[in-house]
Amino acid sequence: MKIAVCIKQVPDTTELKLDPVNNTLIRDGVDSVLNPLDEFPLEAALRLRASIGGTVTAVTMGPPQADAVLRKAVAMGADDGILVSDRAFAGSDTWATSLTLARALEEEGPFDIILCGKQAIDGDTAQVGPGIAAHLDIPQATYVTGIVAEGGMLVIERMLDSGVARYRVAPPVVLTVLKEANEPRLPSLAGRLRALDMMPVHVKADALGVSPDELGLDGSPTRVATITIPTTNRAKTRIEGESEHVASQLLEALSGRGLL
Repeated sequence: MKIAVCIKQVPDTTELKLDPVNNTLIRDGVDSVLNPLDEFPLEAALRLRASIGGTVTAVTMGPPQADAVLRKAVAMGADDGILVSDRAFAGSDTWATSLTLARALEEEGPFDIILCGKQAIDGDTAQVGPGIAAHLDIPQATYVTGIVAEGGMLVIERMLDSGVARYRVAPPVVLTVLKEANEPRLPSLAGRLRALDMMPVHVKADALGVSPDELGLDGSPTRVATITIPTTNRAKTRIEGESEHVASQLLEALSGRGLL
């Protein structure tokens, strides 16, 4: 089995700031990390490889320095990495991103299983995984919490609002994996050493067979009108005394704030 895991380099959320002029995240000078939710599909891929054999390839789209997350994936156990990087991809929304990744996966594949995290913490759209499946025209399942190979098929468990559904799916397939699926391993020393020598495959825009107006900002139909940072103006009021007095004061306070 050839397994691809799509991962992303994201800004460290503890250092995020917002540009008040253009309503975008300020990424300059902010440390980048592997999207935490991408560690779970990577762990799922490594466990699948251990049970059925094959290879695990980490795939990321981003600037040249995004190869850092590929090296972390290799340190955790992935076999190799693919860096999809070109200035033509700048400004991509989820539609353009999923199209670019889908074409890169076709170019470097085919892959039997494509795993993604639920979402990236810098966008929270949860659209790229399903978008890849749509562009590749292959089946998909989201909210996956368990994957077991069985007789050439995959038996997956998918979280529902109430309970869990179990399905049998045949590759090729795209799965988005939740954090409830597993506990990601730590990079090993041998893995870290191997990651130092890893040379990712570089995929440029001209290798994808896609029109330039379908890539990057030109190929992105989504426009962010405004982004604001939530503000809170909470005031604490302490009410003490006998129960009847407290109840009366509480009702008065709630009514005064228009909550009753």
